Amino acid sequence: MLNISHNTLNKKVDLSNYNAMNKVLHKRHYKYFNRFLKIFAVLVVVVLFLPWTQNVSGNGFLTTLKPDQRPQTIQSPIPGRIEKWYVKEGDFVNKGDTILFISEIKNEYFDPNLVERTGKQIRAKSMAVTSYEGKVKALENQIQALQSERSLKLQQAKNKLLQSKLKVQSDSIEYEAAKTNISIAERQYNRIVQLEKEGLKSLTDVEGKRLKLQETQAKLVSKKNKLLASKNEIINAQVEISRVMAAYTDKISKSQSDKFTATSNQFDAEAQVTKLENQYTNYERRSDMHYIKAPQSGFINKTLRSGVGETFKEGEKLVNIMPSEYDLAVETYVRPIDLPLIHLGEKTRIRFDGWPAIVFSGWPNVSYGTYGGKIVAIETFISDNGKYRILIAPDSNDHKWPKIQVGSGAKTIALLDDVPIWYELWRQLSGFPPNYYQPNKKIAKSEKK
Repeated sequence: MLNISHNTLNKKVDLSNYNAMNKVLHKRHYKYFNRFLKIFAVLVVVVLFLPWTQNVSGNGFLTTLKPDQRPQTIQSPIPGRIEKWYVKEGDFVNKGDTILFISEIKNEYFDPNLVERTGKQIRAKSMAVTSYEGKVKALENQIQALQSERSLKLQQAKNKLLQSKLKVQSDSIEYEAAKTNISIAERQYNRIVQLEKEGLKSLTDVEGKRLKLQETQAKLVSKKNKLLASKNEIINAQVEISRVMAAYTDKISKSQSDKFTATSNQFDAEAQVTKLENQYTNYERRSDMHYIKAPQSGFINKTLRSGVGETFKEGEKLVNIMPSEYDLAVETYVRPIDLPLIHLGEKTRIRFDGWPAIVFSGWPNVSYGTYGGKIVAIETFISDNGKYRILIAPDSNDHKWPKIQVGSGAKTIALLDDVPIWYELWRQLSGFPPNYYQPNKKIAKSEKK
């Protein structure tokens, strides 16, 4: 009993007569206890100088290393109505397998023969394009024919102009000869009149010369008229050249205008054909979208739309699929104060929920049930929970991770600098963060390689 009373029982009763008290109050027990305390104190001092690995712990969950390996939802790019399901939850589907069939809910796509009729429109418009091409070629041939005919007509008119010019030269020579003849006739008439006055010639001779003079004057007038007519023919030939140029220019311009109109109609028809071909392709692709197919091999986790006849909008989630092949990784979060201590390629230890483990955070080598990891990504922007996201991949030099489902919880320990235990205790009691350090440059370079 404890001596908590003022009555000193050991002074009134002799305890040495009792065997139990003799065994307890023996002096050698004090000696053993003092030895134990000394040994324990030495062990505590030795332990305080043992190395301790500083660490940063975090809570996270299992995810996949690549984005295309994570669970995903399948959406429909077009609105529709569910007509038939081909799978149920938990089924395994290969890439390209049909998951469900939907029907149209927009009235412009109700026609079941929409694709075929669009193809007929394309063929009709293509024939129109061919017709316009033939019309353009015919007009080009017509323009070439008109140009050839214009060249011949112009050559003919120029020849006629040249003939008229030559005729003017001939008529002008004859006109000059007629003027010369009339001068001669006048001199002869004057001489014969003088001779008749002198009595050397008879009146008959005078009348003959007068008649000849009048004939010569008549020829002069005739030659002059002929010369004027030849000059008029030159003018007519020039007018004919202008008329031919104007007439054929008008015809060629009209044919060119018809050609440009046909070419414009051809281009318009080609544009309509291209538009119809685009619509045809869109209709074909849209008809293929009536069958919602698996984008990759995996398991159907959950159908987000159920039943038959239910309508939905484009982009709405229909079913959730989990890829069958994936590389595990751990997504964890660290405090902003610990972020400067985290570096790419650093070693970590991971304890998975539901997997038995004995963890010594400062002595990772003696921990049991933990697995090695390596930091492969550090988020540069803070998350909604006020921490920074870290992605950890399996360490190829450590034990292989167990087969655990994606989404399971995990606790991570990022290994930092090695310090004595007494320093770590002092740091924890003082509330200081772990030592700021940079990893070995050689190790960092090798990790990058």
